[in-house]
Amino acid sequence: MAILSWSNKYSVGVKTLDDQHKGLLRVLNELHAAMMKGEAQKIAGPLLDKLMAGARDHFALEERMMSEARYAGMADHRAKHQELIVKLGNFIDRSRKGDNTMYVQLLNFLRDWLNDHMLQEDQEYAPLLKGRAIR
Repeated sequence: MAILSWSNKYSVGVKTLDDQHKGLLRVLNELHAAMMKGEAQKIAGPLLDKLMAGARDHFALEERMMSEARYAGMADHRAKHQELIVKLGNFIDRSRKGDNTMYVQLLNFLRDWLNDHMLQEDQEYAPLLKGRAIR
């Protein structure tokens, strides 16, 4: 069972960004499935690295598109992205140090952050970027 599933309510109207959002959710759900099987410590490292790389790639593209569209809320949006990168980095450090107590906290944080961010912050720029082509 997925901890967070894609829904059209998350769509920002830009296929590439939506596909990247779906990819982040897939990695979150892979981590959740591993934890439910008791395999989190075995595969968490590569999944967390994949999640960090996916988030950085996604944020870079999203921020570039917001900049090109002159989105007024970009500075605040970028700050929220940086907050996630820092917190995810802290979780990765804890995982690498063998802290197996943090997985539930990590999953809850990521689920809530992604859900809230896609439903709130991302929807604020969606009308401005909807249907735009990626260059």
